[in-house]
Amino acid sequence: MLKGLLRAIVFVLTVVIVFLSISISGLAHSQNQFWNSLRKDPVPSLDGLQKPAHHSNKPTIAVLLGNEITEGLDFTIPYQIFSMTGAYNVYAVAEDTNVRSLSGGVDVIPHYSFKELDDLLGGHPELIVIPYMSMKDTQTFQPIRDWILKHKDTSILSICAGSDALASTGLLDGKTGATHWQTMSLLTRKYPQVNWVEDQRYVINDGGKMVSSAGISSGIDASLYVISQKLGEPTARKIADELKYPSYHFVQNPKVDPFKMDMKYTTYVLNNAFQWNEKKIGVYLYNGVEEMAIASVFDIYSDTGTTRAFAISQHKQPVISKNGLILLSRYSMENPPSVDKMIVPGKQAEALAAEDMRKWKENGGGAPVQFIHSGSMERFLFEIQLEDLAKEEDILTAKHAVKRLEFRAADFQLEGKPFPVETYVCLIITVAISLGTALLIDRRFMVRRKTTRTSG
Repeated sequence: MLKGLLRAIVFVLTVVIVFLSISISGLAHSQNQFWNSLRKDPVPSLDGLQKPAHHSNKPTIAVLLGNEITEGLDFTIPYQIFSMTGAYNVYAVAEDTNVRSLSGGVDVIPHYSFKELDDLLGGHPELIVIPYMSMKDTQTFQPIRDWILKHKDTSILSICAGSDALASTGLLDGKTGATHWQTMSLLTRKYPQVNWVEDQRYVINDGGKMVSSAGISSGIDASLYVISQKLGEPTARKIADELKYPSYHFVQNPKVDPFKMDMKYTTYVLNNAFQWNEKKIGVYLYNGVEEMAIASVFDIYSDTGTTRAFAISQHKQPVISKNGLILLSRYSMENPPSVDKMIVPGKQAEALAAEDMRKWKENGGGAPVQFIHSGSMERFLFEIQLEDLAKEEDILTAKHAVKRLEFRAADFQLEGKPFPVETYVCLIITVAISLGTALLIDRRFMVRRKTTRTSG
C-alpha cells in the first residue's frame, strides 16, 4: 500500500515538474524578449547628431526614460500628443544620454540628461511625464526617483504603471492613483497609503497638478485632459481628431467599468508559455515615422507571445521620428534578420519609405511588405493593428491585446480563427511529454523492483 502510494506520488510529481519546467521556460523566454530586450550591440557614432531646437519662449515637457526597460506606448503616447500641440519643447530625458530601450526592442537616445535639462531650463519643466519603467534594481532607479522629488513642485503625469515610480517617491501618499488593471492588485499592496481607483481612465490630484492614468490607451485621455487644462479644450479635441481617436468622450468623463482577470488572460499566458513557433516580423524605422505607430506595432504584436518583432532601418544610423525622437534600430537592410513580413508603420509610410522598400525587394528582401497604416487614413492606428492581429493569429489573442491596451472603442471588428490552435497543440504535446516521462520513470522503477525481487 505504502509503495503504491509512493509510486503514485512520484508519477504525479514527475508530470507536474516536467510540465512546469517546459511551460515556465517558455513563459520566461517570451516575457524576457519583450520586457528585458536591452540593446547589446554597440551604438553607432552619434557625431553631428543634433538635438531638437530649444525655444526659450515655450514651456518644456520632460518625458522620462528608465534605466532599465521603458514601456513603449506609455512613453510614445504622451511624447507624440504633447509634440502635436506645437506649444511645448518635448524632450526624452534620462539620468544620462546613453541609449535606452523600449519594450520589445526599440532603442532611443535621450535628448537630455537630468543635469543637462536642469542647466538648460534653470528651473522646473512645465510637466514631467512618468511612463511605466522597470524598477527591479532599486539602486538603478534611485537617480530617477531623486530627480522627480527635486521637481516635486511641478506638474506630474504618470502613465499606466508609471504610477509605481510616482508612488515610490511618496508624492501620491494620501492622494488618488490609477494604474493598469494587471498591476492594480500589486500596487494596492505595495502602496496602501494611496487611494487606488479602478473605475476611471485617469484621476486628478491637487486641482489637476498631478494626474495619474490607468492602462496604456488611458494615457491618451490623460494627456488630452492635461492639454485641455493648459491649452484649452478645442486644442485637445483637435489633437484627438488628427489622431482619429474614437474615444474622446473619456477625456471629459473618465468613468468606466473596471477590467478584471478573465479567460482572455489565460490565452495570453498560454501563448507566452506554449507558442513555440513565433512569427517574426520586421518593423521598419525611417525618418519622419510617427512615434506611436512604431511602439504600437511592438506592443500589439510582440507582447502577445505569438510574434517577435525586429527594428530594422536602412542603415544602423539614428533615425529621427516625426517629432524629433532619436531612434536606433538593431538591424539594417544590409544585414537583416530572417522575417516572415516587413511592417512599415505610419500614416505617411508609403510616401516616406516606398523607395526604401523598393530597394529592400531589389536586394533580396523576400518577406512581403505591409504598409499597415497607410491605407487607413481615417482610422485610429490601434483599430487597424488589432484587426490585423486577429486575422494573423486569432480572435482570443486579439481580444486580450484589446484588454491589455485598455482600448474601449467598439467600432472595429475582430475576424479570424476563434482561438490559438497552435498554442493548444503545443500544450497537448507538453502534457504528452510530461505523461510519457512519468511513465518511463515509473517503468524503470518497476523493472528495478522486479530485478531486485528476482535477485532476492
